[in-house]
Amino acid sequence: MASPKDELKARFVGQSLHDVPVPSVILDLAKVKVNCQRMLDATQSLGLLFRAHIKTHKTTELTRLQLGPSPTTPALLMGSTLLELESILPLLQSHLTSHRPTNILLAFPVFPSALPRLTALSAALGPTDSLSLLIDHPSQLPPLRQLRHPPLIFLKIDAGTARAGVSPSSPACAALVAAAIAAERDGDVVFHGLYCHAGHSYGARRRWTDALGFLGDELRTLLQVARTTGRKGGLVLSVGATPSASGVQHPGLLSAGDGGEEEEEVGVVRALLDEIKAEGWIGEVHAGVYPTLDLQQLATHARDSSLLTANDIAISVLAEVASVYPSRNPAGTSEALITAGSLALGREPVADKGSPPGLDYAGWGFLMPWGPALAGKQPALPAGGFPRAHDGWQVGRISQEHGILTWHGRPEDEVPLAVGDRVRVWPNHSCIAGAGFDYYLVVDGGRVGREDEVVDVWVRWRGW
Repeated sequence: MASPKDELKARFVGQSLHDVPVPSVILDLAKVKVNCQRMLDATQSLGLLFRAHIKTHKTTELTRLQLGPSPTTPALLMGSTLLELESILPLLQSHLTSHRPTNILLAFPVFPSALPRLTALSAALGPTDSLSLLIDHPSQLPPLRQLRHPPLIFLKIDAGTARAGVSPSSPACAALVAAAIAAERDGDVVFHGLYCHAGHSYGARRRWTDALGFLGDELRTLLQVARTTGRKGGLVLSVGATPSASGVQHPGLLSAGDGGEEEEEVGVVRALLDEIKAEGWIGEVHAGVYPTLDLQQLATHARDSSLLTANDIAISVLAEVASVYPSRNPAGTSEALITAGSLALGREPVADKGSPPGLDYAGWGFLMPWGPALAGKQPALPAGGFPRAHDGWQVGRISQEHGILTWHGRPEDEVPLAVGDRVRVWPNHSCIAGAGFDYYLVVDGGRVGREDEVVDVWVRWRGW
């Protein structure tokens, strides 16, 4: 019997995006590969471990690209749900069999009902250091005794997001460190490291050194807590979120430096990395959205425009124009109905950080300059100006199945759309946009003349 993936490949591979059903979510393989390799190259150059988050895409195929092919590079992963850990288990076991260093972290503080499934995972992985868990309260530690093998644990430290974790320098942080040391002494766990996630780095806007500043804050926070543990090095200090993690690609960090003038944030991060290494701690970076990118990442300017433009966004949602409404917009421009609403694009906006508010992009997606109707006509998003500069067709309103395209810019510059036109939407948040679909249709922008031909289908894991 054919697998679901084989059935989908038989149905779609070789088809053009102009013929597949809509809405569909599309990944460009060439762009995904470049985004993955840039992160691997940067972290390796800096002597840092890299831990790939798989929650964005939830596929085995993209996980392989995140890890890279080298058998000596540690295969470090993390997932936000138990299903992600269970689904990637065969790949983890294959790495263990080939003796590739392997570890996966459940990036959500351990909760009681997870223990039976974690016990099964622990047994399947065997007596290795392959399972890591996140802890942010002492009461989460005693139940871990029932796991087949003592897990590695990271203590979750809040670096400013206020979502999960203990505040550094707080009594709660001191109590958590003491409980972790005691649990390790009793043989229940291995106190492996400290972890923080700069989710608030998504609010960076002006230039890429802003996001680099968040990376410095994360490193400083974990270094501060590490020094309170009584350890003389050895702990892994894991920092990240795609905007702050992207800071490791800054050329000022990757070059030896010529003693000339450099951004203050570069010098701060370099000094912190040097301190971490000198004191014997192990630096680790984690991120998840970076292979696909999206409009939120473009808005952060987390990389220089030579490394981050709209053309680096690897994900798009394919839709069709179902109707056109001439002059319906109060500005006198047209509007159009497309076959992708909140269930295909998500309802998460790009936060308006502009001053005054209301001038920055506030849509639910922006159209690619793709297809007969828009190629060479739809204005490109300027890498340095977005989200303030955003002229062109965008998804201005949404409901469950309906997306309403609105034109932003001078009415006389409006690019005409017609019923039946196919469009591709860059979504605000690729994690949420992908969640509405069972599989990705994969194209390869590197195949000149055949960029719109489906080359593979990647089935997403569904559920928790």
